[in-house]
Amino acid sequence: MKTARDWLPTSKDLDWIETASPAVHPVLAEIERAAEPSRIPILDRASGRVLGALAAGRERIVEVGTAYGYSTLCMALAQPRGGTIVTIDPDRERTDLARVWWRKAGVEDERVKVVNRPALDAFADRDDSLSGPFDMVFIDALKPEYLRYLEALIPRLAPGALVVADNVLWSGRVSGERGEEPADESTVALRQFNETVLRDPRFVAAILPVGDGLLVATLRG
Repeated sequence: MKTARDWLPTSKDLDWIETASPAVHPVLAEIERAAEPSRIPILDRASGRVLGALAAGRERIVEVGTAYGYSTLCMALAQPRGGTIVTIDPDRERTDLARVWWRKAGVEDERVKVVNRPALDAFADRDDSLSGPFDMVFIDALKPEYLRYLEALIPRLAPGALVVADNVLWSGRVSGERGEEPADESTVALRQFNETVLRDPRFVAAILPVGDGLLVATLRG
């Protein structure tokens, strides 16, 4: 039996996966090109494929952090017909651009509701569009607020809902592989978020070492 550290994927393995996978949707590729010059924080392509696979069959999704709408589109393209997404981001300029790309990819406006407010404010004010129940959550916003997002979302989740969070390895900083003294606020918060969710008996959870790290957790029924 292979042990965990007998082999780790190399760049050659990752290149093979890219070659074997279906071509990236042209609108996703367009968003990638648009985000790069200004370093807009969008999901990496490999994580986007995983997110799409997880979103398949999920009809009501809530997303915390929209940016250019790359992850939103990954999920919308994978959802069943009639699936909806509520995505939260206070930056209207970015979400207006995202809407243009969603339309270009054939996603109807009524399928994606944008809440242009800070997420914690929207949750606290009980915005009607965030009442749920949701069967999937994707978190990719302010790292120090991850745990508070989750706490606000749990009452809004259906049994068996998926929780997915990006950047949970934080380019090696969470594990200490890339040490920082003192650890920055985001690193400390992400480490606490990971440990809390992985040990929470309400969830079955794991961290996937893809991209910058994806935490995937299923809410027990």
